[in-house]
Amino acid sequence: MGREHHARLPRTRARFRGATGAALFALLLLALAAVPAGAGADGARGDGLRSDSFRKEAARAVRAHERARARVDRLRESDASPTEVKDAERRRKAVRAGLWDLLWASGRNSGDPVAVDPSGQDSRCPFGDRSRPPERRAHPWTAPTRRYWLSAGYAAKGSRWAHRHTGQDFAVDSGTPVYAVGAGTVRATTCGDGFGNQVVVRHRDGYFTQYAHLSRIDVRKGGRVTAGQRIGLSGATGNVTGPHLHFEVRITPYVGSAVPPLPWLRRKDVQVTGAPALP
Repeated sequence: MGREHHARLPRTRARFRGATGAALFALLLLALAAVPAGAGADGARGDGLRSDSFRKEAARAVRAHERARARVDRLRESDASPTEVKDAERRRKAVRAGLWDLLWASGRNSGDPVAVDPSGQDSRCPFGDRSRPPERRAHPWTAPTRRYWLSAGYAAKGSRWAHRHTGQDFAVDSGTPVYAVGAGTVRATTCGDGFGNQVVVRHRDGYFTQYAHLSRIDVRKGGRVTAGQRIGLSGATGNVTGPHLHFEVRITPYVGSAVPPLPWLRRKDVQVTGAPALP
């Protein structure tokens, strides 16, 4: 007989104000009960979200956050009152806080290295030279690499993933420089799971970017980076069929909160050329 698993409930990291945030958080906690604790990460495919109901609830929260974010942007652009903007921003943060706690608990159970211990695998990761200065850039945002062609896109289907692709793949040769797309702080540097060697950066707007399958990492957890600063070299570590950069944009640091990366970059006035190829 198999062992009975008990999901570990997350500690709430923020107070929820208003019925909308509280109701969504309750739904997320119900979805958490469907995730088997200790199930093990789907490391071969980089996906720890095993339950269909869990994934749907997480995806619903991601969409709710992006709608809330868009509303905040519209209010600011229309010169709405500070009270309106503040209220909309509070609702957005409540959605993100609920999703954050849900995915942190799920990641702890399923083995997402960013949730388990962001620095626990540092000694085994291939670190390189951290002294290289960043590129001089007039724009505060940039593309994550150069001289690429776009391969598997966001939400693409394929046998390499348990469900749908959660990022944008940039096909490049191994050893191609990988850059932070914007200023921020390194949230995690991990290695050894389906994403291989990866870096996760938190940006000033609250979003996180992930750079995976690296052959080398040139930054450390807690370090600050600027737009265009080299954070590593591309490679073919983890679950890959060839060298490429897996680039992901997330609402939280954890698997399950990804948003479409190319529209996100376009909102930052970063033009990524070429259309994603079919998987």
